[in-house]
Amino acid sequence: MANVHKAHPWHGIPMGENAPELVTAFIEIVPTDTVKYEIDKATGYLKIDRPQKYSNIVPALYGFIPKTYCAEKIALLARERSGRDVTEGDGDPLDIIVLCEKIISHGNIMCEAKPIGGIRLIDGGEADDKIIAVLKGDEVYGAFSDLSELPEGIIERLKHYFLTYKNLPGEKAHIEITNVYGKEEAHEVILTSVEDYKHSYY
Repeated sequence: MANVHKAHPWHGIPMGENAPELVTAFIEIVPTDTVKYEIDKATGYLKIDRPQKYSNIVPALYGFIPKTYCAEKIALLARERSGRDVTEGDGDPLDIIVLCEKIISHGNIMCEAKPIGGIRLIDGGEADDKIIAVLKGDEVYGAFSDLSELPEGIIERLKHYFLTYKNLPGEKAHIEITNVYGKEEAHEVILTSVEDYKHSYY
């Protein structure tokens, strides 16, 4: 008999049997969204976080990897790799941005994605890694296997978005990019976030 109850996107969806090489991504927002949606941790439904007041548009599919969490182990890894005073993880599932050729019209969907690297953000002393992935089977991006293979312009666009997406005009920046890393470290970050999840939710 089919499960008549909706699985919680964070806790009820498997991250994929071939993780970290191929992971399930739950997509919250897409480039055409004018409102920032994010998962409500209690219910698993999307909620409106805030309208996009300024022209800072998410450059690709954006969401998180189920059954991951950014806490003490992610903070320790970020502290070791960045040399910064990282106090904790950001207390959320691990973020992922998925590059694809096609226009996806809405979020609240799942997809299979191949992690190829990541960007390590420190946000007010908290580790806030962003895994960069390509959509499985994508005609344009699917062949890339490591961040080093991407055109520099794509990486710069992603960095600019994450450095500015929370800032108001004239506000002092409180987000710092400390590392841009490739596939192997992305896999390490994913597995570390799985350990944080197990420690907190199992």
